[in-house]
Amino acid sequence: MALVRGSAPAGKGLIERRDFIATAVGAGVTLAGLPLPRGFIDPPAPFAPLPTLRQLAWHELEFYGFLHFSVNTFTNREWGDGDESPAVFNPTDFDAAQIVEAARDGGMRGLILTCKHHDGFCLWPSRYTEHSVKNSPFKRDAVKEISVACGSAGVKFGVYLSPWDRNHKAYGSPEYLVYYRNQLRELLSEYGQVFEIFFDGANGGDGYYGGAYERREIDNRTYYDWPNTWQIVRDLQPNTVLFSDAGPDIRWVGNENGIAGETCWATQNRADFSPGNADVARLNRGDRPGTHWVPAECDVSIRPGWFYHAHEDKRVKTPQQLVDLHYASIGRGASFLLNLPPDRRGRIHENDVRSLREFRQIIDGTFATNLAVGAHVSAANSRGGGRDRRFVPGNVLDGSRITYWATDDDVRTPSLTLALAREVSFNVVRLREYLPLGQRVEAVALDQWQNGQWVEFGTATSIGNCRLIRGPRITTSRVRLRVTQASVCPAISDFGLFAEPTSPSAGPPSGSAHSPGY
Repeated sequence: MALVRGSAPAGKGLIERRDFIATAVGAGVTLAGLPLPRGFIDPPAPFAPLPTLRQLAWHELEFYGFLHFSVNTFTNREWGDGDESPAVFNPTDFDAAQIVEAARDGGMRGLILTCKHHDGFCLWPSRYTEHSVKNSPFKRDAVKEISVACGSAGVKFGVYLSPWDRNHKAYGSPEYLVYYRNQLRELLSEYGQVFEIFFDGANGGDGYYGGAYERREIDNRTYYDWPNTWQIVRDLQPNTVLFSDAGPDIRWVGNENGIAGETCWATQNRADFSPGNADVARLNRGDRPGTHWVPAECDVSIRPGWFYHAHEDKRVKTPQQLVDLHYASIGRGASFLLNLPPDRRGRIHENDVRSLREFRQIIDGTFATNLAVGAHVSAANSRGGGRDRRFVPGNVLDGSRITYWATDDDVRTPSLTLALAREVSFNVVRLREYLPLGQRVEAVALDQWQNGQWVEFGTATSIGNCRLIRGPRITTSRVRLRVTQASVCPAISDFGLFAEPTSPSAGPPSGSAHSPGY
């Protein structure tokens, strides 16, 4: 048997070459408007809104990190006022490689650095201000060192550039917008590929603007001229995703606890929002059907604060707390953005590294083996009666995001059954939709075969990129997925069964991240 992508055994995240060719040929002739070959049928019509290619690439990251590092690290504050001297920024043992490797070893696929926070201090020697590392004892370009370390470690690099600047004398005037955009161009032109830019919604208020303490208010709906500011990013780095309350690519989840709504749509009525102006309840759940694809990003710190404070060294989130956040973010179709604040040495503290590493061990121990692999898969309906391999039930077990099971257009609430080779014990079910066709399914239920009959053991809504349904361990030889509500025929790309480690160090699942029905 010829396999696509590497040489791992069949069933381990690969698809057979004949299936790959069938998928590619069918998609190609459909897009070209040509008649389909014999045995092929039209794929399901897309259900708008749809993700862009840059959003699809972002969805595959799932877990990445935040690095809050600035003068606040050395003043023991969360927000600086803008009057901090660059002389206070003086890490004693800055090690970009240690920072990036701690994140990578914890499973993070990207890092977003606070290149400039609200205090206005720049971690790179910007040619547009003296309020930067070039006038600190440190002197070095921290942005460059982190971006290079990311590249060496295979970790994507992202940028946080605060729109609010409590130091700049021109903040609140058109002159400041020119300054802000010039800095945006610097970061996008001189530091390699940037996977995300985080535009914070905090802007306007008191500060030491040009040295004078005063309060400056701006209209955050119009002052930054966001469409033209965002266009700079599109022109310089078109693959970069843009974050804010209003996207345009990804949205804030509405809290800083790292928790998405139990129902969390990847879609949003984008015109209702702007950076700094948002309905947090709607951000948390999304809008259905929504006008645009704007999935949620769940940000939270591994410590109580966003910047490093020595008095929080013993208040680092435990591995099990991080596991729960994984299920409450990634497991609800969003991303998990975890802050790792470098300490005054310029390194990730040992306590943070240890907790993140042990968290990763639990996650790896859970998802290393899909217990559904090898099962016989059947469905109440398959598109075209199962003649077209692009839509057959077995596609849910091939480990590929580009293949899926689909039904005929008029079949919106079908079922799919896994007949396992033997009884297995599991407590996590993973579902994914084929995102290029949109978010199609609204609700599902899960059944186990017990004592000669089907017994429901879980329900969920809003599948999207990833839905993890977690609960007590059950043992069965058959599992059934029922689509109980859908706007159009479903397109399911993944149906997996997993077991969390039972070792004492892993700890039991906590109730905070459970889906209803468990």
